[in-house]
Amino acid sequence: MSAAEPASKAASDAIGHLIHGKSAMGGSRHAPVYNPANGQIQRQVALADGTTVDAAIAAAAAAFPGWRDAPPLKRARIMFRFKELLEANEDRIVAILTAEHGKVLEDARGELQRGIENVEYACGAPELLKGEHSKNVGQAIDSWSEMQPLGVVAGITPFNFPAMVPLWMYPIALVCGNTFVLKPSERDPSAALLVAELLHEAGLPDGVLNVVNGDKEAVDVLLQDQRVQAVSFVGSTPVAEHIYRTGTAHGKRVQALGGAKNHAVVMPDADVGNAASALMGAAYGSCGERCMAISVVVAVGDDTGDALVSDLQQRLQRLAVGPGTEPGSEMGPLITREHEHKVRAYVDLGVAEGAELVVDGRGLKVPGHEQGFFLGACLFDRVTADMRLYNEEIFGPVLCVVRAGNLQEAMDLVDAHEYGNGTCIFTRDGEAARYFSDNIKAGMVGINVPLPVPVAYHSFGGWKRSLFGDLYAYGPDAVRFYTRRKTITQRWPSGDVRENSRFAFPSNS
Repeated sequence: MSAAEPASKAASDAIGHLIHGKSAMGGSRHAPVYNPANGQIQRQVALADGTTVDAAIAAAAAAFPGWRDAPPLKRARIMFRFKELLEANEDRIVAILTAEHGKVLEDARGELQRGIENVEYACGAPELLKGEHSKNVGQAIDSWSEMQPLGVVAGITPFNFPAMVPLWMYPIALVCGNTFVLKPSERDPSAALLVAELLHEAGLPDGVLNVVNGDKEAVDVLLQDQRVQAVSFVGSTPVAEHIYRTGTAHGKRVQALGGAKNHAVVMPDADVGNAASALMGAAYGSCGERCMAISVVVAVGDDTGDALVSDLQQRLQRLAVGPGTEPGSEMGPLITREHEHKVRAYVDLGVAEGAELVVDGRGLKVPGHEQGFFLGACLFDRVTADMRLYNEEIFGPVLCVVRAGNLQEAMDLVDAHEYGNGTCIFTRDGEAARYFSDNIKAGMVGINVPLPVPVAYHSFGGWKRSLFGDLYAYGPDAVRFYTRRKTITQRWPSGDVRENSRFAFPSNS
């Protein structure tokens, strides 16, 4: 079955869009939505055409004036009710995440909780949007700043976090007074749609948040339409760069978060057992389909490398791989058959390049789910920096071990890589940890923490080719991204005073 099929072949219960607070079907093409655990098509999703996206943008534009003028406290109260509804519907949302993405239930719950934390942050809108005020900046002159919304803004989100990443974006955008058009991944669209419906149930006015499912056709409309003032994106680096260049060429503010090749440095003084335990979850959790996944371990010293590889090898023999709904499953399937073949091809490539395949997951069979998109965990040792296996983002359950002679050599490897999303170090040496965190060229750093994902009141983003744009996602940077600062200076001269013209530039001298 092709990725996009005519409407005549689409299921009658196809997943549609949410425009002006109502369900809508738009577009003549449909795409299959799979259950990755069994490889079966469960539903079809309508792919929006230009007319459908235009309707969503028009709804957002029409809703903007009223929403912009709504008091921040009113917006915040809707977010409070939204948070309660997300918690009350946790089981429904988590079940959809697992059914369409494949991640295990525990991981899906963690994803949703992280999204809820961003809603909690957005509940502070009255405080977040307070400007600055200075009295008597000059003789009888006052000055203040305001944070004003941009207008219609858009978000384009990836398949790996269908609930969390949209919740990085629109809660803050909305409490800042913007209206929003969301284009979630067409591979697993149902969770984003359900969450948006819950926000309307919480009292969000029609048109303030709209959801269009689609592919590149929908994205291109969002990037080119002059009514869209800003675009936030999370995905691969090639697409992120395209989004950034195209969006900014059309006068938009853009933040585009791209790919990663996150390194974990393991020092000789580290607790190898604890490091290996942490790396198991960081490398193989969510089947490696995380932009913050650890995909490279740099072992400092051969003794460290030997001990670490041996420990990981033993743990991987016990890793429970199966459907996300099955109790005890620790790793589920990949998102699609196409992606499974892509990751499998990287394992083949690593062998051809001369890396040592210590654990080979290519032969994994899950009883009763032979048609699922499963690939077992893979572990490579003695990977070198000239290999494609090392340099390219794989986005699957493949961990590479590289050997380094000392800390500086390990850091040089991290710094030389084109990606700079996240990194971490395992050590008992405070001096080494501080030197690493002060000097490493990456946007997020963990010290004995393998997934240094910031909490909602900090901001998320990488360096180098992992981020295009000046501002990170969520947290304080999101408030700055979704607002424009306006500074007002006022003076009320006495009515009966006649003043002479002044030709010098204003100052307090």
